[in-house]
Amino acid sequence: MKKILLCLFGILLFTGCSCTNTTMVSSPTKKVEEFLGKYQNMDTEVLTQLDLIVSEDTTMSDEEKSTYSGLMEKQYQNLAYKIKNEEISDDKAVVEVEIEVLDYASSIRKSKKYYDEHLDEFKEDDTFIKYKLEQMKKVDDKIKYDMSFHLTKSEDGTWSLDSISDVDRQKIHGLYEK
Repeated sequence: MKKILLCLFGILLFTGCSCTNTTMVSSPTKKVEEFLGKYQNMDTEVLTQLDLIVSEDTTMSDEEKSTYSGLMEKQYQNLAYKIKNEEISDDKAVVEVEIEVLDYASSIRKSKKYYDEHLDEFKEDDTFIKYKLEQMKKVDDKIKYDMSFHLTKSEDGTWSLDSISDVDRQKIHGLYEK
């Protein structure tokens, strides 16, 4: 009986390994899904990058940095996307994606306008950053952006995502001004 169980376990293990290998087959769409999934799942790499960028900011207090980080994490968790197209040509590919994110950009634009036009309403310690962050906390409107992800196929047949532009990063963060 033990031999039968060991044989079954061995078969399951072997089958499991071969299934895992086939799901690891690289495709441009899978690479883009993996990339965007890192944001949605708040992958350590994404959060580390966010922490680095926020820690280098000299315009915000520690409390404001914490608030901003929380807003970006909310953005990542609310990011939704739809793959629209995949085009492959030899060792190059383009994956067209529609993303939907919280519309922080319009909130910031409206905050800036209101702040500039109503300075007399604000106390001396009410900075624009403080006001902007408070307004961003209220955002629940979403906006859709189209993005094109470019990928390159290596000699071993795996696809890798090319660097994304600053504009595309702004779109992911909901900070892009159309």
